[in-house]
Amino acid sequence: MSEKKVVAVTGASRGIGRAIAVALAAPGVDVIINFNSNPDAARETADAVQAKGGAPHLQPFNISDPEEVKEAFKSISKNHGRVDVLVNNAGITRDNLLALMKLPEWDAVLDTNLKGAFLCSQAVVKTMMRQKYGRIVNVTSVVGVTGNAGQSNYAAAKAGIIGFTRSLARELISRNITVNAVAPGYIETDMTHELPEKARKLLIDQIPAGRIGTPQEVASAVAYLASPEASYITGQVIHVNGGMFMG
Repeated sequence: MSEKKVVAVTGASRGIGRAIAVALAAPGVDVIINFNSNPDAARETADAVQAKGGAPHLQPFNISDPEEVKEAFKSISKNHGRVDVLVNNAGITRDNLLALMKLPEWDAVLDTNLKGAFLCSQAVVKTMMRQKYGRIVNVTSVVGVTGNAGQSNYAAAKAGIIGFTRSLARELISRNITVNAVAPGYIETDMTHELPEKARKLLIDQIPAGRIGTPQEVASAVAYLASPEASYITGQVIHVNGGMFMG
């Protein structure tokens, strides 16, 4: 493998995605920062990547659109020559009880959270197979294994990510490509910041660690799985949840 390293992180404009992009940044590393709708936030991620010595590159595209994904990775390949690490992090929620859920709410979540990971992974695997090296890390969720009322669409997509991860891991390990997943529990994000104090306390009461996790704690697990040191780990799900789920 050449000294230059190219990593691509989807949904990297804020939250966990931003923390992952920064954790993977280092001198000699090109960091492809994907975003869909918030260029200002993506530029903040780029500044943080640059501050760590990485070379940031903004790449806007909708991960659920096959043509946009195809064109984006064609551009990445042309400009950077390779992709060593792909982190499928981008995701959305459209919470509702199943009895009330509209089909567009189901489709939007499955298209982004599950089909998006499929499309982006498919776009990089041939390159990784040719170079006989690659790391794919998929961000799933604790609700993909526990379920959660009002999130049947999100839980289904995140559970699907786990099955996808394990299947792809079996397909690619002979080419020195590992595929793993990280499953965050409750993490400090825009969503948890907005919770009322009572709801926040109820949430923390479910967590043996007694606190909500940080994006950096998730990013550290991703960074390890994305590293050469994790070469004998594949098809695994690492849970980062303060003990909320143990399995």
